[in-house]
Amino acid sequence: MKHATLATAVLVSFTFIHTAAYAEGCTKGAVVGGVGGHIAGGHGVAGAAAGCAIGHHEAKKKQKAASAAAAASQPAAK
Repeated sequence: MKHATLATAVLVSFTFIHTAAYAEGCTKGAVVGGVGGHIAGGHGVAGAAAGCAIGHHEAKKKQKAASAAAAASQPAAK
């Protein structure tokens, strides 16, 4: 039984490692949210989850703005 649980845990970990590469802003947001949640009354895990979501959202907005600025700076094709 322990081997099946360990194998499942390893497979799930590999899945999260692959998807974690696309989570820009999540780490910074999770750290800030976790600390804020902890200070606000022992809600560090909830704060980290919310911080991750907000950090990822902000990173996507920043990336979209940078893409729009790069597209605007290119000359129009003839």
